[in-house]
Amino acid sequence: MKAFKAYDIRGEWGTDWDADLAYKIGFHLPAVLDARHFLIGRDCRLSSDEVFEALAKGLTDAGADVSDAGLTTTPLIYWATAKYEFSASVMITASHNPINHNGLKVSAKNAIPVGYDNGLQLVEQKILHEKIVPAARKGDIRQIELQAAYLAFLKKYQSDFGNLRIAVDCSNGMAGLFIKDLLGSDAFYINDLPDGNFPGHDPNPLNPANQEQIKSMVINRQCDIGLIFDGDADRVMFIDENGKFISPDLIIALMGHYFFEQKGQKGKVLQDIRSSKAIPEYLHQFNTRVETWRVGRAYGAAKLREMDGLYGGELAGHYYFRDFYYSDSALLAALIVLDLLSRFKIAGFTLSNLIRNISSYFNSGEINFKIEKKSEAIQAVCNWFEKTDTPVNRMDFDGVRLDFADWWFNIRPSNTEPYLRFIAEAKSHEKLEEVITQSKTIIDGLY
Repeated sequence: MKAFKAYDIRGEWGTDWDADLAYKIGFHLPAVLDARHFLIGRDCRLSSDEVFEALAKGLTDAGADVSDAGLTTTPLIYWATAKYEFSASVMITASHNPINHNGLKVSAKNAIPVGYDNGLQLVEQKILHEKIVPAARKGDIRQIELQAAYLAFLKKYQSDFGNLRIAVDCSNGMAGLFIKDLLGSDAFYINDLPDGNFPGHDPNPLNPANQEQIKSMVINRQCDIGLIFDGDADRVMFIDENGKFISPDLIIALMGHYFFEQKGQKGKVLQDIRSSKAIPEYLHQFNTRVETWRVGRAYGAAKLREMDGLYGGELAGHYYFRDFYYSDSALLAALIVLDLLSRFKIAGFTLSNLIRNISSYFNSGEINFKIEKKSEAIQAVCNWFEKTDTPVNRMDFDGVRLDFADWWFNIRPSNTEPYLRFIAEAKSHEKLEEVITQSKTIIDGLY
C-alpha cells in the first residue's frame, strides 16, 4: 500500500489513502500493538478532522478507547503517551509534506516509535487478509486537555534570554500553539497562526525557498537568531545573525555546552549517518562518545533508548532527549539553543561565531538523484572511491557511508521518496567538488 512508509503512514489524502483505509488502520492497530487505550492528536491540516473521525471509529469498533487531544503538536503526543502511560498513540499529521497530504505517526507504550518493521507491516497484512468484525463492546471517545501540562513541562527549560532579539517562523503549523507563551511578546513572529492552508509557505523548513521570510526578518530586525519550525513542530532549524541557514546536525555539537558543560551531565550522544565529522571531533572536549545510526525517528528514538543516550539529533532537524522519553521536541530544542546563545552573547559570541568554531568542513548538503538502479549506483560509487583512496571506516546501513582521512560521503536510498540521496563533506572546497563531480558522473552513467 502506497501510504505505508518506513517510519509512518503518509501520502496524498484521497489518492494514496482515504477514510476507508484510515478506518481499517484504526481497527487493526489495537491487535497489533496489544493496546486498548489510544491517545490521538492532530495537526491543522484541512483533512485532519476527517482522518480522526475514520481512525477513531476503527479503533472504537475494535473495542479500544480513545482520548482525543484535539489540535496539538506531535511532540506533545509523544510526551503524554509516556507520562500518562497510554498503551499507544497516533498523531495525525503529514509533518512537512504539502497541503493535500496527511498521515499517521504511531507510537506504542512509553512513546516507542512504530514503523513498518515493528508494526505497520502487520497492520498492512491484516488489512489485506483479514475481515472486519466489530467487537461486541465498542470503545469510548473522550476529550482530554493536555496543553497546560505540556506547557508547564516546557517552561522548566525556560531561561532569561531577554538579551536576545529572536525571529520565529512557525510555518502556520502547530508550534504556534505554544511559542508565544514560551518566548514572550518581544520576539518577532511570522506565520504564527496554525492554518491548514499554509498561506505563508509550505511547512518544510529544509526547502531554501521556505527560509526566505525568516532570513529577511533576521536581517531586517537585526536579530541574533531565527527559528523556523515544520508543520507538526517536531523539527526546528536555525538561522544565524547574518541570515545564514545552519546545518541542523551542527546543533548537536552546540548542545554539548548545555548538557555537559552547563548541566554537568554525562552520557552518550546520537547522530544520524549523514552527520558531520565535526560533531564527534567537537564533542571530544566533553569526554563523551558519539554513536551513529540510521535516519528517521523510528530508528533514532529507539536507538537512543537502547543505548540510554543523553540526547541526539538528525540532519533533518529532529532532536531527541533522554528527559523527553527519548523522543524529539522542536520547542525543547529551541529553548536549549536560546539558553546557550544568551549565555554566549554575554561572553561576546554570536551564533555564527559558535558554528564556525564547531566546523571547518565544506559540506555538499543532500543531493537527490531520481534513478531506478539505486543499488547499482551505490555499489558503483563506493567501488570507485575505495579504489582511489583508503577508507578509515565503513558503515553499511542506510546505504553506505565511507569515511576517509579528511573527507567522507554517504549514499543511501530514500525511505520515503523515489530518490537516491548523496551527501559529502571535506576539509577543502576543491576536494568536495571533486567528490561531487565524480559521483554525479558515475550515477549519470547508469540512467
